Amino acid sequence: MTHPILTAASLGIALALSAVAPAHADEYPDHAITLMVPFAAGGGGDTLGRIYADALSKTLNQTIVVENRPGAGGNIGTATVTRAKPDGYTLAYGTNGTGAINHWIYKNPGFTIDDLEPISRLTTIAAALVVQPGTEIKSVKDLIAYGKANPEQLTCGSAGNGTTSHIACELFKQMTGVQILHIPYKGGAAAMTDLLGGRIDMLIDVMPNLSGQIAAGNLLPLAVTTKERVASQPDIPTMDEAGVPGYYFFAWDAIYAPKGTPTATLDKLNEAVKAAVARPDVTKTLTSRGATPATTSRAELKAFVQEEYQRLGEVVQKAHVRID
Repeated sequence: MTHPILTAASLGIALALSAVAPAHADEYPDHAITLMVPFAAGGGGDTLGRIYADALSKTLNQTIVVENRPGAGGNIGTATVTRAKPDGYTLAYGTNGTGAINHWIYKNPGFTIDDLEPISRLTTIAAALVVQPGTEIKSVKDLIAYGKANPEQLTCGSAGNGTTSHIACELFKQMTGVQILHIPYKGGAAAMTDLLGGRIDMLIDVMPNLSGQIAAGNLLPLAVTTKERVASQPDIPTMDEAGVPGYYFFAWDAIYAPKGTPTATLDKLNEAVKAAVARPDVTKTLTSRGATPATTSRAELKAFVQEEYQRLGEVVQKAHVRID
């Protein structure tokens, strides 16, 4: 006679729990979210990450705390997120470096592209080749001529081994035949400081990290790396136009969550990211910095990353870049 009572009691508990569960899902997020930006503060990735964090906090009506954990081209911070609790409260800001390039150049990045749940792509990002103003180098052709006349005298800075700025420089070397010494830094801000100080000669970095210094006249842009000119900087020629036919390189960024994060939470974050990037003020800020809003569904981001993994893998292999 006790079994029906226990069954009923159990059923009652189950119904109560099922009634509570959706309420908790609806309440997400009920406390601050951490966005891991696996790059140094002040660099291009950090700049964009903070723009997204601010916009997303307004969309979700919740605090987004940016945590910088640089190192190994973004591997260290990203790997940390893969080990976080999959509850939607720890997210990863990712790039073409952490999503594709690093898996070709590092023997053990510390994670795979399948260790993270895709949420949405954010933007596609133009890069530009910049030098100091006031030197004899006024164009890409000038730069190439100087480099060929002075082998290994030119120095090209980057945000670190295997980063977008590194691969872009290696591709430039490969396609021009110019012998250039690569100088890796721990973040784009440090590379920028040395370029402004005249301690390195050139930098090929994402536009968000360069636009302010270009506008201030502190850097001379010689070319952008995309197939078409950047809308916010229409006077800068493409690399193809400037004298390196076929040079094409762009960056992209996205947001991810740890593997196993509930689907409902991922879907809510996808909607929130799309809404955040679509805000007129955010779109204006991004485009003015050379980043083009390009949000996706979760499935579209997954397919895109797989395609980029192969495309950028070919670039890395041709550039003979490897970090053990």
